[in-house]
Amino acid sequence: MELFEKHPCFNDTARHRYARIHLPVAPRCNVQCKFCNRKYDCVNESRPGVTSGVLSPHQALAYLDEVMQRQPNIAVVGIAGPGDPFANSDETMETLRLVNERYPDMLLCVATNGLNIGKHIEELARLNISHVTLTINAIDPKIGAQIYAWVRYGKRVYPGEEGATILLMHQLEALQRLKEKGMTVKVNSIILPGINETHIAQIAEKVASLRADIFNCIPYYKNAGSAFEHLDEPSKDAVHAIRAEAAQFLPQMAHCTRCRADAVGLLGEGTSSEFMKLLQQYEAMPKELAIPVAAKQSDRPYIAVASMEGMLVNQHLGEAEQLLIYSEDGLIEKRKTPESGGGMLRWQALAAMLDDCRALLVSGIGKNPQDTLKSAGVNVMVVEGMIDDAVSSLFKGEHINHLAKRQRTVCGEACSGTGGGCG
Repeated sequence: MELFEKHPCFNDTARHRYARIHLPVAPRCNVQCKFCNRKYDCVNESRPGVTSGVLSPHQALAYLDEVMQRQPNIAVVGIAGPGDPFANSDETMETLRLVNERYPDMLLCVATNGLNIGKHIEELARLNISHVTLTINAIDPKIGAQIYAWVRYGKRVYPGEEGATILLMHQLEALQRLKEKGMTVKVNSIILPGINETHIAQIAEKVASLRADIFNCIPYYKNAGSAFEHLDEPSKDAVHAIRAEAAQFLPQMAHCTRCRADAVGLLGEGTSSEFMKLLQQYEAMPKELAIPVAAKQSDRPYIAVASMEGMLVNQHLGEAEQLLIYSEDGLIEKRKTPESGGGMLRWQALAAMLDDCRALLVSGIGKNPQDTLKSAGVNVMVVEGMIDDAVSSLFKGEHINHLAKRQRTVCGEACSGTGGGCG
């Protein structure tokens, strides 16, 4: 099977063999759809906009690494919210770059309303984004005004037909440009009874003229708390008839499961509490532990460690009379720390002493030294465990979330002078 055929959302024959994962790194949205309410999360709730957590790009990569170990049939990594990926462009693009670098053969996709994707299409093509889903619910601004409360473009918010017109213009332009770049494009349209159900075929005809590849008629899902919570869901017969009409113009996706923004696994499998808990663990992961410092600061060849006996990371910075300095080949020297009592000058002197170190591993640290070292380019990591494990992982460019110290003790607070704090 060719690589592009492995996408379960675009190819019905792939969905029983190949799994997908959505990385929830995009919480904000730039369009207020009247059918949308993203406030709730439930293990039994499967619909767009729902997630058990929101990750930073590096947290998302670390989470993906572990999911891949547990479910190796993942063939697609997507970003689908819980807001719009391109209302969170920095987070979305950084995540795609990281995943593309780590997994160059992985299928990458995004699902978007299309409003702000335009300025990123060139880079999306360079990153080999193969599949894009555009949600287009109207090609008539009068109908669009009934669906969208407002559209935020640039620094302004546009209500009514004006907003719907701006959104549509960018959606159609995006579709045309994505196809010019050779990407496979699926168009989603939400069937909203009494609003656009007689308009869906016109949408299909229009996007077909712009070379969209597949069309997905998604039945409206009653959503408590949304402006459209009074609407009834369309009947199965109505959905079947609308799909038949739209099929005159484009192939239909009829196996959509309305995936969550944090979906993992095969389509239709449901949400796994195992992966929900795992995602929450990575959301709570200190962001600095998710960043592979070896790749980030290659101009600094060493890692410093605070240790009482030389085997474990188990000493607070304020207690450390010396720091162990490691290269990729192992321990190279011990450096005496500046004497206590110097206030901020002590930490500034320490930062200068560690100007060739990409990271400092400690079991505790106060705010002033942490801020001073961070501003000097030293990545401070509060961890506990074997030094060899931590240092080896960092030099390989791996995260060390498994060594994270869950409860941090700040130097100067509850100190006993016996190794449990700064005396």
